[in-house]
Amino acid sequence: MKSRLWRIALTKTWRLVADIAGFFSGLTLLLVFIGIYGTLAYTVARRTNEIGLRMALGAGRSNVLKLVVAEGFKLALIGVAIGTAGALALTRLLSSLLYGVKHSDPLTFVAVAFILASVALAACYIPARQATKVDPIVALRYE
Repeated sequence: MKSRLWRIALTKTWRLVADIAGFFSGLTLLLVFIGIYGTLAYTVARRTNEIGLRMALGAGRSNVLKLVVAEGFKLALIGVAIGTAGALALTRLLSSLLYGVKHSDPLTFVAVAFILASVALAACYIPARQATKVDPIVALRYE
């Protein structure tokens, strides 16, 4: 009886740890989105003259959209690569916290990298859409 109660308590403890880890991972995704969005929005705001000049010289909205998304997504992919390398290096230390997953499970690493890249792409797309709405005349008259 005592060992059964002990197993139930231990299971609830692990479930609580998993729930807390899930909450903080969701919070991390939100912070990643806000950080990438804020950085790229700032960059687009600083480059308003350049974007306006490009559009005045004939660059289409799709070209500007591709330019801004590619720039932000390239930085995000570099961050995902560095983070994946760091996570692979730390898997031995954190293997005691993993339950039901091997410490170097390739599916987990690919899934996390894909989710982070998707969040980064969404965060890059919003400022890029705002960049396509720059009026070339207003941007050229600025300053």
